[in-house]
Amino acid sequence: MYHTIIVVGNVGRDAEMRFTPSGQAVASFSVATNRQYTSSNGEKVKETIWFRISAWGKQAEVCNQYVKKGMKVLVEGRLTADQETGGPRIWTGKDGSTRASFEVTAGTVRFLSSRGEYDAGGGGGAQEDAGDMMPAEDDIPF
Repeated sequence: MYHTIIVVGNVGRDAEMRFTPSGQAVASFSVATNRQYTSSNGEKVKETIWFRISAWGKQAEVCNQYVKKGMKVLVEGRLTADQETGGPRIWTGKDGSTRASFEVTAGTVRFLSSRGEYDAGGGGGAQEDAGDMMPAEDDIPF
Protein backbone atom coordinates (compact mmCIF):
# COMPACT_ATOMS: atom_id res chain seq x y z
CA MET A 1 0.00 0.00 0.00
CA TYR A 2 1.06 3.56 -0.60
CA HIS A 3 -0.13 7.04 0.26
CA THR A 4 1.12 10.53 -0.52
CA ILE A 5 0.01 14.03 0.38
CA ILE A 6 0.74 17.31 -1.35
CA VAL A 7 0.51 20.48 0.74
CA VAL A 8 0.85 23.97 -0.73
CA GLY A 9 0.80 26.81 1.77
CA ASN A 10 2.60 29.46 3.77
CA VAL A 11 5.41 28.68 6.19
CA GLY A 12 4.37 29.57 9.75
CA ARG A 13 7.86 29.72 11.24
CA ASP A 14 11.48 29.38 10.11
CA ALA A 15 12.80 25.83 9.80
CA GLU A 16 14.65 24.51 12.84
CA MET A 17 17.24 21.78 12.47
CA ARG A 18 18.38 19.21 15.00
CA PHE A 19 20.24 15.93 14.82
CA THR A 20 19.22 12.43 15.89
CA PRO A 21 21.60 10.56 18.24
CA SER A 22 22.99 8.78 15.16
CA GLY A 23 23.82 12.13 13.52
CA GLN A 24 20.95 12.26 11.02
CA ALA A 25 19.77 15.85 10.29
CA VAL A 26 16.06 16.62 10.66
CA ALA A 27 14.44 20.02 10.04
CA SER A 28 10.97 20.94 11.25
CA PHE A 29 8.67 23.77 10.19
CA SER A 30 4.95 24.43 9.97
CA VAL A 31 2.82 25.15 6.90
CA ALA A 32 -0.66 26.67 6.91
CA THR A 33 -3.16 26.06 4.13
CA ASN A 34 -6.11 28.41 3.86
CA ARG A 35 -9.46 28.24 2.16
CA GLN A 36 -12.43 30.54 2.16
CA TYR A 37 -15.96 29.67 1.08
CA THR A 38 -19.57 30.67 1.59
CA SER A 39 -21.69 28.28 3.66
CA SER A 40 -25.21 27.22 2.71
CA ASN A 41 -26.65 29.97 4.94
CA GLY A 42 -24.56 32.67 3.19
CA GLU A 43 -21.86 33.11 5.84
CA LYS A 44 -18.23 33.58 4.79
CA VAL A 45 -16.17 30.78 6.32
CA LYS A 46 -12.38 30.97 6.69
CA GLU A 47 -10.57 27.70 7.33
CA THR A 48 -6.89 27.21 8.15
CA ILE A 49 -5.27 23.79 8.46
CA TRP A 50 -1.78 23.47 9.93
CA PHE A 51 0.75 20.86 8.89
CA ARG A 52 3.93 20.14 10.82
CA ILE A 53 6.62 19.19 8.32
CA SER A 54 9.75 17.10 8.99
CA ALA A 55 12.49 16.89 6.38
CA TRP A 56 15.45 14.54 6.73
CA GLY A 57 19.09 14.30 5.61
CA LYS A 58 20.39 16.65 2.91
CA GLN A 59 16.87 18.02 2.38
CA ALA A 60 16.77 19.01 6.07
CA GLU A 61 19.97 21.00 5.62
CA VAL A 62 18.56 22.82 2.58
CA CYS A 63 15.27 23.55 4.40
CA ASN A 64 17.14 24.83 7.44
CA GLN A 65 19.01 27.27 5.21
CA TYR A 66 16.15 28.52 3.02
CA VAL A 67 12.72 27.89 4.61
CA LYS A 68 11.60 31.15 6.24
CA LYS A 69 8.37 32.32 7.80
CA GLY A 70 5.93 33.69 5.22
CA MET A 71 7.28 31.96 2.12
CA LYS A 72 5.13 29.66 -0.01
CA VAL A 73 6.18 26.03 -0.30
CA LEU A 74 4.95 22.81 -1.86
CA VAL A 75 5.59 19.72 0.24
CA GLU A 76 5.06 16.20 -1.04
CA GLY A 77 5.31 13.45 1.51
CA ARG A 78 3.41 11.04 3.71
CA LEU A 79 1.15 11.58 6.69
CA THR A 80 2.49 10.45 10.04
CA ALA A 81 -0.29 9.65 12.51
CA ASP A 82 -0.15 10.57 16.20
CA GLN A 83 1.03 7.40 17.96
CA GLU A 84 -1.58 7.76 20.72
CA THR A 85 -4.67 8.54 18.63
CA GLY A 86 -3.80 7.34 15.13
CA GLY A 87 -5.01 10.70 13.78
CA PRO A 88 -3.88 14.32 13.73
CA ARG A 89 -2.21 15.99 16.70
CA ILE A 90 -4.91 17.66 18.86
CA TRP A 91 -4.39 20.49 21.37
CA THR A 92 -6.29 23.32 23.03
CA GLY A 93 -5.47 26.85 21.84
CA LYS A 94 -5.00 29.85 24.13
CA ASP A 95 -8.58 30.87 23.39
CA GLY A 96 -9.84 27.49 24.63
CA SER A 97 -10.81 26.16 21.21
CA THR A 98 -9.72 22.72 20.03
CA ARG A 99 -7.07 22.78 17.31
CA ALA A 100 -5.35 20.14 15.21
CA SER A 101 -2.26 19.78 13.05
CA PHE A 102 -1.22 17.03 10.73
CA GLU A 103 2.29 15.60 10.74
CA VAL A 104 3.95 15.16 7.32
CA THR A 105 7.29 13.52 6.60
CA ALA A 106 8.55 15.34 3.52
CA GLY A 107 9.80 13.51 0.46
CA THR A 108 10.08 16.72 -1.58
CA VAL A 109 10.06 20.39 -0.60
CA ARG A 110 9.77 22.97 -3.38
CA PHE A 111 10.16 26.69 -2.79
CA LEU A 112 7.39 28.63 -4.54
CA SER A 113 8.35 32.13 -3.34
CA SER A 114 11.23 34.03 -4.82
CA ARG A 115 13.57 35.64 -2.31
CA GLY A 116 12.00 39.05 -2.94
CA GLU A 117 8.48 37.86 -2.10
CA TYR A 118 9.05 37.43 1.63
CA ASP A 119 11.03 39.13 4.32
CA ALA A 120 13.92 36.89 5.40
CA GLY A 121 13.52 38.40 8.86
CA GLY A 122 10.13 36.70 9.18
CA GLY A 123 6.82 38.11 8.03
CA GLY A 124 5.46 40.19 5.17
CA GLY A 125 5.39 39.20 1.52
CA ALA A 126 3.73 35.84 0.99
CA GLN A 127 2.49 35.91 4.57
CA GLU A 128 0.23 38.83 3.65
CA ASP A 129 -1.55 36.70 1.04
CA ALA A 130 -3.00 34.64 3.87
CA GLY A 131 -4.51 37.81 5.31
CA ASP A 132 -6.36 37.41 8.55
CA MET A 133 -6.95 33.69 7.96
CA MET A 134 -3.60 32.80 9.52
CA PRO A 135 -3.66 32.72 13.34
CA ALA A 136 -1.01 34.49 15.35
CA GLU A 137 2.23 32.56 15.72
CA ASP A 138 1.75 32.18 19.48
CA ASP A 139 -1.43 30.17 18.80
CA ILE A 140 0.69 27.44 17.21
CA PRO A 141 2.01 24.93 19.76
CA PHE A 142 5.20 24.06 17.87
